[in-house]
Amino acid sequence: MSDEQRMSIQDIDQEAYKPMIAMEKYIHAGSLGEPLLALVKIRASQINGCAWCLDMHYKEARAQQVNQRKLDVIAGWSEAPAVYSERERAALALTEEVTRISVAGVSDAVWAGAKKSFDDKEIVQLLMAISAINVWNRLAVSTHQQLPAA
Repeated sequence: MSDEQRMSIQDIDQEAYKPMIAMEKYIHAGSLGEPLLALVKIRASQINGCAWCLDMHYKEARAQQVNQRKLDVIAGWSEAPAVYSERERAALALTEEVTRISVAGVSDAVWAGAKKSFDDKEIVQLLMAISAINVWNRLAVSTHQQLPAA
């Protein structure tokens, strides 16, 4: 794989990201909270192999004072249930199944876990957050978006 960036969407069409920015504003204005959103974004970005998004969202998580242990073991969150709240586990499970939707859809068990931990409006917000990070991941990975300078 080439390490050269294929294109800069922003440089080619400044209008392209506007709908995504509007979606992000909706997501971040909701009641999920920045720490939970950071975990969702990190987990989806791990699954999708998006280095650019991982770099950004780990920084955001640290800025939100997400516990370092949660960040360290997030790839194996289901093996560390005591580290995550019920709400975080439900969000991470939904994130994984929506991100890998072509595998088996979203199971009834995962949906029930989300319904137990979130009200309907929060589930909508969570679905929008998962959908948005998957779009961002796909744009960054397909264009080989380069990491910003450290």
